[in-house]
Amino acid sequence: MKKIKDDLLEIYTKNRSVLVLMIWVFVSSLAILIFSLTKIDTTSSVVKVGYGDIGGYRDGVWLNMLAFPLLALTFGVLHNLLAIKIFEKRGAGMAKFFLIITMLLLLGVLVVLIRLSSEG
Repeated sequence: MKKIKDDLLEIYTKNRSVLVLMIWVFVSSLAILIFSLTKIDTTSSVVKVGYGDIGGYRDGVWLNMLAFPLLALTFGVLHNLLAIKIFEKRGAGMAKFFLIITMLLLLGVLVVLIRLSSEG
């Protein structure tokens, strides 16, 4: 824990843009977590859990929708810890690249979640 604190202090002093990206990833994943938890309908026996170009929407049980909160937690916590490690090993440029890719993945999760919630 002390190592993470020291690394965060180093990120804050040397390159604040990485810290801003980390905060942005955490806040957006927290928003997706809250949004996905409010969209889970436990009373419904069948919900839309996926879609494809050929087969259309796929039905499933509401437990399958727990993948979205798990993705939000993974992106919010694990990817920030990985960004700290990448900053330590590879530098600020690679950490920024990783965090930008994470933000794009979060955007994709949000688009899929909105499409599925509007159909179901």
